[in-house]
Amino acid sequence: MSGHRLRRFASQFLLTIGLVLAALGSHGEVTTESELKAAFLVNFLKYVEWPGNRTNLNLCLFGRDSLGPYLATYEGRQIGGRELHIRKVSSPEQLSECQELFIPDTEEARIPAVMRWVDRQAILTISDTETFARDGGAIALIRAEGRLQFDVNADALHRAGLRGHPQMLRLARQIIGAPR
Repeated sequence: MSGHRLRRFASQFLLTIGLVLAALGSHGEVTTESELKAAFLVNFLKYVEWPGNRTNLNLCLFGRDSLGPYLATYEGRQIGGRELHIRKVSSPEQLSECQELFIPDTEEARIPAVMRWVDRQAILTISDTETFARDGGAIALIRAEGRLQFDVNADALHRAGLRGHPQMLRLARQIIGAPR
């Protein structure tokens, strides 16, 4: 990707996050960390490539999550020409239709089992557990330097057959493994 295209991509990514944050704050409400996490989850769908053609994107929430209410407003929206659906899941059988799986820190004890369920499937795994990316998950949402940031495990993306856009990787606080 040329330098111009990278700068344009970075601008688009940051603009997207900025627009989401502005929309959230435009109702006179303070943007909460949960709203920010929901915005990140939706925006990651724009900057990761999955194998095959899909007409829908399913963002799945595992177990006891607190983001469902914040993600409900995104239900049915178009992302890259595909319709977004938010799903709650609690078992391995329910994961086959997921493109993105969020595992909240409240389910930290169950993360190893869930990661075995999704091993080598084309599912983008994300958690707000700080060590998630170091422990084999694809993306960890973390609070660092007073703001919400993310770490990426490039090896986990590769194992899942996913490709993160280079600029998304450049915006990560830390990349674990070698980008491919």
